[in-house]
Parts: sequence; C-alpha cells; structure tokens
Amino acid sequence: MKSVNGMEHKKVLVLGLAKSGVAAAELLHKMGAFVTVNDAKPFEENIDAQRLLQKGITVICGRHPEDLLDEGFELIVKNPGIPYTNILVADAVKRGIPIWTEIELAYLISEAPMIGITGSNGKTTTTTLLYHILNQGGLNPLIAGNIGTVACSVTENATADNVVVTELSSFQLMGTEQFKPKIAIWTNLYEAHIDYHGSMEEYSNAKFAVTRNQDASDYLIYNADQEVVVSYANKSHAHKVPFTTKGINYLGISADDDMIYWLGKPFIKRSSIALPGQHNLENVLVAVAAAIIMDCPKDKIEHVLSSFTGVKHRTQFVREWQSRKIFNDSKATNTLATRSALAAFKQPIVLLAGGLDRGHSFEELRPHMGNVHAVVVAGETAKRFAEFAESCGVEKIAYADDMESGVKQAADLSNEGDVILLSPACASWDQYPTFEVRGDKFIEAAMKL
Repeated sequence: MKSVNGMEHKKVLVLGLAKSGVAAAELLHKMGAFVTVNDAKPFEENIDAQRLLQKGITVICGRHPEDLLDEGFELIVKNPGIPYTNILVADAVKRGIPIWTEIELAYLISEAPMIGITGSNGKTTTTTLLYHILNQGGLNPLIAGNIGTVACSVTENATADNVVVTELSSFQLMGTEQFKPKIAIWTNLYEAHIDYHGSMEEYSNAKFAVTRNQDASDYLIYNADQEVVVSYANKSHAHKVPFTTKGINYLGISADDDMIYWLGKPFIKRSSIALPGQHNLENVLVAVAAAIIMDCPKDKIEHVLSSFTGVKHRTQFVREWQSRKIFNDSKATNTLATRSALAAFKQPIVLLAGGLDRGHSFEELRPHMGNVHAVVVAGETAKRFAEFAESCGVEKIAYADDMESGVKQAADLSNEGDVILLSPACASWDQYPTFEVRGDKFIEAAMKL
C-alpha cells in the first residue's frame, strides 16, 4: 500500500456506512486521520458503527446534524448512493470541502495498475469476463468496485504484480479527483440515474471521470458506435482504442457477423464465443482489447471466451422445466437492458417485469415485444407495464405480489419451448433491497417448480 501524504491528523468525515463506508473509515484510521463517521441508522441497531467505535473512531448515528460541518472537516468520503442534494453534501460543496468516494482512496494507495470499467450497461459482465481472462493468463488480477468488493480494501493489499479490475458506477466516479486508471473502458452511454444526477449532461460528465486524468501512457477503450461517447473520447488524452460491432475498424477492436478483428486483422471466430446474445458482443470486444493491451496470451483469451457463459442475474440460465428454459435477468433495471435481453431470444417469451416507478417510458421495448406472448407484472409499475404490454398486443397479462407468485403464474401461462424471462426494466427498491435479492427470490421460486 502506498502512503498518502497529508492524511495523518486530517479531520475526515465518512458519510454513510455500508461496506464502502466501513472500509474507508478503517483505512483512514490506519492512515492516522481523525475520522468521524455519520450514519442515519440508530447506533443501537448499527453493528458497523458499534465496531468502529470500539476501534477509537468517532461515531454519530441516527441523524445527520445540519451543523456537523462546523467541526472543521477537511475531507468528506461519502457513500456513493448519497446524492449531492443531501443537506450535508450540499453544504460541503458550498464550503469547498473535497468530497470523495472510496474509489479515490483506492487509487491513491494502490501499488497495482488499475483498469476502470464504466458504462450504462454491461459493466459487471465485462469486469467479470476480463478478470477471468487475465487470471487465466497469469496476470494476478484482483476484482473490485461496484461489483461488490470494496476497492480500497482490495488495493490496500495489492502489489505491483497485481492488476485491479474495477467496475465503476457514475455515483463512484463523481467522487474522484486524481483517479487515473491504466486502462479505462467506456462500454456505452444511455439515459440513466437522472433522478440522482439531475440531467443527462451531469450523468455523462460523471462517466467521463474514468478517463479525465489519463495521459498518452494510458489507454481508453470506448464505444465508437455511439456519437456521444465518441465526443467525450475526443476530449481524452489517453491512447484511444475504439470498438465497434459494425464491421472492421483498423484502429481498435471490431466485429462482423463471423469474426472479431484486432487492428483490422482476424483474431477469433465469433462461433467460438460461449457468451450468448448480441448485446454481449460489446462486452467481449472490450474485455479482449484490454487483455491484448495487458499482453495476455491469445490462447488464454480464446480458452475463456469458449467457456464463459455469463454472470449471475445477467441473462443467467437458471434451469429447464418441462421443456421451458428459465432465465434470470434481474440486473435489467432499465429498459435498455431489458431490450437487449428480449433481443437475445428467438423463442416465445413469458416476461416478468415491473418494479420501482421512476416515471420512465417503456416505449423503446415496443420493437422487441413481438416474441412476448405473456407478461407477469409486479411492483409500482405493474399497471403501467400491463397497459404497455396490452398496447403491444400481448393478450395474457397477470399481476403478482412477489417473485414466488410471479414465477407460478409465468409457468401457468407458458407453453413447451417457451423462455420464461425475468427482465424487469425497473429497479428493485420498491419490493427488494437490491436486484440481487430480487434475482435470488426468482431463482428460489424457479427451483420449486
């Protein structure tokens, strides 16, 4: 772990706990900072806060005192999910107090080079696939970030012989200042999280932080098929590696119907790739490009591509039941992800959808609803999605209270040869704390059929 100048005796406020807040507080405490943790959960119910207090860290729980910043904090490390409209965060902005997420800490202490992966969709699949390729290639990768492993805990123990593969959300990237990955990957950009960022421009600017500090010694792998991403890539000072699924590109990595090309030369046949779905081709391209840049042997890349079939909750095959194939795509928390999932299947589909109502339209799903012959809806958007499905010509529509009843109804509505697909097009927070919990409940119900 690198030492970071200026942290000793610095007054730091860690705002919000969960895994990232706990890890940041403990790390800053080890670095000699005077750490105060503030979390909304009452102390008597807050096991993390109790444990941090025992380590000598100041803990304030149960509320966010509006005058807390009068204590003279020089830095705030906040949980990524806390918006900038939060009273304390907004006050810190006015006072000019730096606001980080633990990703910035992770970068500052890391002895290992970092690969930062962001985008509206595909981050987790890309991160996991690249990790497996680099691991097969003997490059000692570590995996971290939004995928579930706190980055600063990973980089604390990383050495120069490792490489840290990091999934990064826009929430995390907003809290960075010096973050500079060796390889930045920008998979795509679609409208998302506007309720958090306030505008598409602010969301896009947050994503740009993945490459903002890069220079000519670094690499940016970016989506050349999206003009908006290209416009941001043009602002980057990194060595640019475009990717496209629309034919051969001689400057980066590309694909046509039969082949993946590197710098315009054939690299691997698409028929040897196990990961299903056209939407996953982008993920394959960027992972392969990063692996090539890292000097991973070609045979190791090919081996992983021929065996990697996906990530849990991302168009995950669950089981076959009475000649129906059941897939869990709980990670599809927006219409773009659900559109990609629907496009991946040619069979008739029974779709389970619905969840948190953010007011967004389902219209971009319309061209892909042709194979959907039945829909089971749940959550806050149930009525709206049902009306949309009906307008698409779907005749069989059922309402469910939870995943167990939803799976049972989907099974009743299905026929032999169908795909039963959970792809909600909505976040889970109206009924489940995370999309993972929602997906696990779906899997449990599917296994009971």
